[in-house]
Amino acid sequence: MKYTEEIFNLLSKGGFISANSVTPAVKRYYDALEDDFADYYEYYKGIGFYLEAGDGYYLFTRREAKVDMERKLEAVVKWIDYLSFLKTYDAAFGAGFLFRPADMDVRISCDMELKDKASKLFPDKKKPKEIVEKLVAELLKVGMIELENEHEERYKVLTAFHYMEEMVDCITIAEEAGDEIPE
Repeated sequence: MKYTEEIFNLLSKGGFISANSVTPAVKRYYDALEDDFADYYEYYKGIGFYLEAGDGYYLFTRREAKVDMERKLEAVVKWIDYLSFLKTYDAAFGAGFLFRPADMDVRISCDMELKDKASKLFPDKKKPKEIVEKLVAELLKVGMIELENEHEERYKVLTAFHYMEEMVDCITIAEEAGDEIPE
């Protein structure tokens, strides 16, 4: 097994390793995980991390106490807001999508619904440019986007974005099932 330390350093901080990464090293890590998933799973399980495979991405999960669940639920709410904003910005926003923060900034200024959603993302940020910068930083930090073209300041949405979409879909399905009236 190669790259165990490098993979651990990325995933243990809540990040993702995506199949469509533009970074050569991350692509190598993804390929290594694809080739030897069972070995990596057992290796990390021994130190309390569970390697999970998604649709074109990998992440760590941990078995946690109920006390930590409240913190996790707060994080889920935050990611739901991010997803709502991004899908309002462009319904096609997802894995493989290319965007420029400057374009997002302009759209916020022109679209009242987007402006409203943006203002709720980071209440401490008042200007659209500050909000977009912070959102991009959050997405970069967890590995859901990467800078694809530095000159044009264009970002690529990675397959790890599926994780956020799937998480919200699970919540939506659970809500709909709970709203049904038994016959």
